[in-house]
Amino acid sequence: MMEYGVSNFKAAGPMEQFEVTRIVPLSFGDLDVSFTNSAMWMVIGVSATLLFFLFATRGRALIPGRSQSIAEVLYEFVFDLVRDTIGPEGRKFFPYVFSLFIFILVANFFGLIPSLPGMPHALHTFTTTSHLIVTLALAMLTIAIVVVYGFYKNGFGFLKLFAPSGLPLWLMPLLVPIEVISFLSRPISLAVRLFANMFAGHIILKLFAGFVISLIGAGGFISLLGIAPFLGAVAVTMLEFLVAALQAYVFAILTCIYLNDAVHAGDH
Repeated sequence: MMEYGVSNFKAAGPMEQFEVTRIVPLSFGDLDVSFTNSAMWMVIGVSATLLFFLFATRGRALIPGRSQSIAEVLYEFVFDLVRDTIGPEGRKFFPYVFSLFIFILVANFFGLIPSLPGMPHALHTFTTTSHLIVTLALAMLTIAIVVVYGFYKNGFGFLKLFAPSGLPLWLMPLLVPIEVISFLSRPISLAVRLFANMFAGHIILKLFAGFVISLIGAGGFISLLGIAPFLGAVAVTMLEFLVAALQAYVFAILTCIYLNDAVHAGDH
């Protein structure tokens, strides 16, 4: 009868956690629209968020309980962020910014939940924000809203964003291209910042976990050396929870700053 020990297990590579796996294969002609693990965790995140806020706000008690207090803190935090950054006119954007912040926050946190041993790879926890295509889609949506609302509210006055009033004519050929390039780079920087932080953090966690398994599997005195990477993994995990919340905040506040440009472009 075969005996299994720690040495019989092989740690997965650090990149395997980012593999998109088909759960329900589906295609229309050459178009692949399969339901993947990435889509599944988006659905789980959105569903969990809806259930939490429905549960938290079901009673609307004058003296809130724990769940209602958390919901109110999140609401007031994002509302103050939008109001302080954009001003009174920013209230119309609150639902979008709030949804964006909560989606990224939940996706980041869910990606830090350990997978149960023995689960199929397709059902392992998955960080959707560790994929550039997801963060780029969110960033492009934000910039699209900025451009559409900017022209809707200011007309061609939105272009003052690239040529502020009072700028000497002789400086325009130099500064206008710089401002245009800076504006076009916004969705790229917004997307890459979130993607890179989540991607790098998860790789570091996986490497520490791999060191722990390898050292413990070696047995004897060498297994004691696994304590150091284990403590490192614990420290990095705590840091990752902080980074997960911080990156959701950074994405939300930069979105507010860009929306502020659209709202007040005519004042430039």
